[in-house]
Amino acid sequence: MNAPGGRAGGKGALVRLGFLDADAAQGLLDELGSAGEPLLALLARTADPDTALRGLCRLVEEAPDATELLTVLADDEGTAMRLLSVLGASPALADHLARHPAHWHELRDPTLGSTRPAAYAVRAGLLAAVGADPEVDLPRATRPDADAVDALRVEYRRVLLRLASRDLAHEVGVDDVAAELADLAAGTLDAALAVARTRVGEAADRCRLAVVAMGKCGGHELNYVSDVDVLFVHEPAAGAEEDPGLLRTATQLASHLIRVCGDHTGEGTIWPVDANLRPEGKAGPLSRTLASHQGYYERWASTWEFQALLKARPVAGDLALGRDFVAMVQPMVWHASERDGFVADTQAMRRRVLEHIPARDADRQLKLGAGGLRDVEFAVQLLQLVHGRTDAGIRAPTTLSAIAALTRGGYVGREDGEALHEAYFFLRQLEHRIQLHRLQRTHVLPDDEESMRRLGRSMGFLKEPARALDAAWQHQRREVRRLHEKLFYRPLLSAVARISEDEIRLSSEAAGDRLAALGYADPAAALRNLEALTSGLTRTATIQKALLPAMLQWFAEGPDPDAGLFGFRRISESLGSTPWYLRTLRDEGQVAERLARLISTARYVTQLLEREPQGVRILAGDLAPAPAEALVEEMLALAGRQEDAEKAVRAVRGIRRRELFRIGAGEVLGLTDVAEVGAGLSRLTDATLEATLATVTTAVCAQRGLAEPPTAMAVVAMGRYGGFELSYGSDADVMFVHRAAPGVDQHTAASFAQAVANELRRLLAAPGGDPALEVDADLRPEGRQGPLVRSLDSYAAYYARWSHVWEAQALLRADAVAGDPALRADFEALVDPLRYPEQGLSQDDVVEVRRIKARVDTERLPKGADPQLHLKLGRGGLADIEWTVQLLQMRHAGEVTGLRTPRTLPALEAAAAAGLLPGEDAELLAHVWRTVSRTRNAVTLARGKPGDHLPRDSRERAAVASILGYPAGSSDQLVNDYLRATRRSREVVDRIFWDS
Repeated sequence: MNAPGGRAGGKGALVRLGFLDADAAQGLLDELGSAGEPLLALLARTADPDTALRGLCRLVEEAPDATELLTVLADDEGTAMRLLSVLGASPALADHLARHPAHWHELRDPTLGSTRPAAYAVRAGLLAAVGADPEVDLPRATRPDADAVDALRVEYRRVLLRLASRDLAHEVGVDDVAAELADLAAGTLDAALAVARTRVGEAADRCRLAVVAMGKCGGHELNYVSDVDVLFVHEPAAGAEEDPGLLRTATQLASHLIRVCGDHTGEGTIWPVDANLRPEGKAGPLSRTLASHQGYYERWASTWEFQALLKARPVAGDLALGRDFVAMVQPMVWHASERDGFVADTQAMRRRVLEHIPARDADRQLKLGAGGLRDVEFAVQLLQLVHGRTDAGIRAPTTLSAIAALTRGGYVGREDGEALHEAYFFLRQLEHRIQLHRLQRTHVLPDDEESMRRLGRSMGFLKEPARALDAAWQHQRREVRRLHEKLFYRPLLSAVARISEDEIRLSSEAAGDRLAALGYADPAAALRNLEALTSGLTRTATIQKALLPAMLQWFAEGPDPDAGLFGFRRISESLGSTPWYLRTLRDEGQVAERLARLISTARYVTQLLEREPQGVRILAGDLAPAPAEALVEEMLALAGRQEDAEKAVRAVRGIRRRELFRIGAGEVLGLTDVAEVGAGLSRLTDATLEATLATVTTAVCAQRGLAEPPTAMAVVAMGRYGGFELSYGSDADVMFVHRAAPGVDQHTAASFAQAVANELRRLLAAPGGDPALEVDADLRPEGRQGPLVRSLDSYAAYYARWSHVWEAQALLRADAVAGDPALRADFEALVDPLRYPEQGLSQDDVVEVRRIKARVDTERLPKGADPQLHLKLGRGGLADIEWTVQLLQMRHAGEVTGLRTPRTLPALEAAAAAGLLPGEDAELLAHVWRTVSRTRNAVTLARGKPGDHLPRDSRERAAVASILGYPAGSSDQLVNDYLRATRRSREVVDRIFWDS
């Protein structure tokens, strides 16, 4: 054998030609005899030479004209190449040839390499296969039903065989292949409808039924194997009246069409027809009239439904009716970007797609995964929907045509347009090759070496095909991910900044349209902010131009993009010339993304950051709350370097501001649990009071000419502060206690302590650039009427004589947190018998606690507040849960030591462990307490100021929902979940607290 790979070279030559099993290949070649030698060079060019050779030998066995077949293959290289290419790439089509060996003659057509068949001719052949006349208005199948259904499948495969041979042997463009597949699908739908008409009978003549293709079939870009998405539209035939039976007839026709295409028979199946994109999906009628469709789309349709209609095209049945449907919906499609929540809805749709990818397939999902086909299609469709409203030239339904139109129209840069076209072309071709193998609907790149080798060879990678294919796929995947981010956001900068000529230039109007579609409420202001950030040729402007595409995307994903962009401008103006700032954002992606998320979501955190832009550094590290001991040390060290008490306390407050930012950022980003937030805020307040108390004590001593303070002082945390449950807007509820030094006059000691307490409260509450800390001492004995500071002995005397049950309840959360350690321990020892009485509460005391709670519920709820949505005092809210826990503590803490805690959650656990509360009730109350506490924090973070009511403003409520982890557009779900949780909580409170 003298040809390459002939017998002279033996098995080694076969391996060099691409055969994996040289022994088996040699045996098959021997069976073919001399006819096999001329085919070796052609076999070496196929996707899988071994499979191609096996398929050929099988065809030779089945074909009655095997001699003619081998002769033609030896003499006609074009036919041989087409046949062997199909056999090597698609065992499924090899099976079809084995069942219908005469179809190999289809590949002798010399026009296959240059001519795409006309759509009308394909349709006519499919209709003829079922015995229908393609020239009449309502073709009907005349062959017996089972024969017609089988014949349709055979004819479909015959046409598919011709197409696959053109695709594989003649390198037809992927867009031509996809368009031909769509034409084949349209003809198949018409033939299936002809069978359906025969099944339905005479009633079919009274019904006009249009089949409107959606998705890839509608866009003339179908895959080899894909669901064919359709909508059905019906009207009465000319001269017929609309009656209740018309819908039934249309439904029967549509149902039979679906079954004809999707049923399995002896000749296999074709593909599923999917009508679930219709109005109301599976729950809606299978077909509707034009008027019914119009009413639905005008009143009820979601944004994604208009995106789906972008590719709508009449393909079968009554084409005039289908064109009327498309003409009716097109104006709605091209105004969809004006709808509220357009971007949020579109992002939610893309997110749902990603969420449904099985984890095992995520990294090799060609269609739905990150960097896959859907990323290209979503980006292109978003650009079309935003700008197609005013530019009809970019409305092409086919993705590759749309990319070209967007590039010509200046909405995509030339280089980006070329890169996107190349990436999409590659991904679609790879998708075709994967599906062609077994004619199965799959979009997952295989991970085994043999399959990757076959696919690589089918894509033209003949040297190390598996490795070369994987490298090309990874490269195009990265390109798509990069372009997906860049396409929609970077062009905005061209409207306001000096950008090189190869970039696109959006007009101000087009840029405003795009910003509005992204969710920016004030596009004009956003453009001004962009201009301020990117104008000029400085290094800062250059880096901003590189950062902003990603930043704009992250802002748009937040509930308030305008606030995000404006906040970024403010921070950048403060820090733009600082070397580390832009370098950090550019080089540490996590910092930039965290920053964008924070300033587009949480006004409270943004305000803190604007006062201290250096806080951006914190985002690169751990956002867990810092321990109190380290904070006290830092605060005292910084305060000690100041000239006077006012400056010292300002320094302390500056550290507090920084730590408030750290805690708030951690909660917004979902990194810090609500219990950790409460404890972190409480410890931060401990440190602030400890450092301020020491600073002020020293200052008052200096004012009075004293070497040592005449009295020891301590600060006792009360309320939610004492319970380690502070929120961002909480005052610090405290009591002050002092104990005179030996030999010091009581009046002198009290005067000194009073001065220290007053000065501490004044300095921490003073106006300034840092958040004030209101130190509230109203829970002290006798309230505002009593002395601000008492001695320990005075507290002992008061509680021995005058203590009421409500004061004992308040003392449940007393926690001496700052000041003299011995005095703190003595104070807690003093109040323990009061708050944890050995005998528990009398029945009269229980009644009094309930009476006070009822009064609080009646009098403290703000006027006009919704009692179901008030976070603190509402039904089932914080007050209900905490009063329930505190009543259990006062009744049983004398016996159950686990209840002797100022914290709500540990007290609930102890009550359940002691059998005082059913375990499921304790778990429910703990869950709701956490939920309401998180919501309360989120309200403050979102609004920038404290609030005890779910916001009524839609944007603020969306921000709260975002902080709580709800996806965009889910603020109504937040309210529903909140009401459900607090309703269940209230049921437990009624049983346990009110004993009802």
